[in-house]
Amino acid sequence: MTPAPSGALGAPLSALEASGLGQAMRQWLWLYPSVEIVHIVGIGLLFGSIAVLDLRLLGFSRSISAKKLARHVLPWTAGSFLLIVPRGLLMFTAHATEFIDSEVFVLKMCLIMAAGVNAALFHTTVFRSADVWDAEDMRHLPPPPSVRASAAISLLIWISVIACGRLLAYF
Repeated sequence: MTPAPSGALGAPLSALEASGLGQAMRQWLWLYPSVEIVHIVGIGLLFGSIAVLDLRLLGFSRSISAKKLARHVLPWTAGSFLLIVPRGLLMFTAHATEFIDSEVFVLKMCLIMAAGVNAALFHTTVFRSADVWDAEDMRHLPPPPSVRASAAISLLIWISVIACGRLLAYF
């Protein structure tokens, strides 16, 4: 076991790891891998739904309405969080002090927050003009630069989140 992080978080994180749940996640042979598999399936659903929409917003498959596609895939995006977040928290309980001291973990959490901000900005500003640029007679043109930029940023952030999650095993 690594030393607890110093500061105000040290004791609560150590207590989390020492809890029955934290111990079970580390000691039961199939628990951590099972939780991780469901977490990864959720990541696949999340990234898949986001990537399909982002690729459309970058200008691919223009014959498909971006608004209709968003209505179809965004429930999958939201649902995937029901798989990802609780399992991520379960995995965190097993190694909380290590994760909180990991620059890769901190970067991953910051990237997830950035993805949320990007999505919120997209849906509250850029996507509001979709009635214009997503109209059937306008789809022969590429989406506006702000739409493409938001989609490209989203893809880059989520690929980076996945990379950080994988790198946690090594750093």
